[in-house]
Amino acid sequence: MEGPTTPPTSSPGHLDVAVRLAVDRTGLAHERTLMAWVRTAVSLISFGFTIYKLFQFELKGQAVPPGRLVGPPQFALMMIAIGLVALVVATTGYRRSMRAMRAEFGHVPIWTATVVAALVSLLGIVAFVAVMFRA
Repeated sequence: MEGPTTPPTSSPGHLDVAVRLAVDRTGLAHERTLMAWVRTAVSLISFGFTIYKLFQFELKGQAVPPGRLVGPPQFALMMIAIGLVALVVATTGYRRSMRAMRAEFGHVPIWTATVVAALVSLLGIVAFVAVMFRA
């Protein structure tokens, strides 16, 4: 009869299968969370830009009625800015989590979520500039 065995110790370069799969699942969970934030940011950015264009079409160059604290352009800029800030905060958190996982477990696969987040950020910056300069 064999005695109790101790689980193999894991060094960063040699993880056992269970730990490697757990690291992969955790990384994928972080990626899904970032992609959910990307979807939220896209919604905020596109909603802000759509509101701006809708009111631009409705007002046909007329001035915003006096007495309004926030007009359509300001509201659109706020929505776009909130989407961009949310995306930057989520991407920063994702990258921090991936860095911590790499420090703890060695090689962690690089997923494409940051590329998508960067592309959406560029889209948001273009929309922000377009609204800012009344495109």
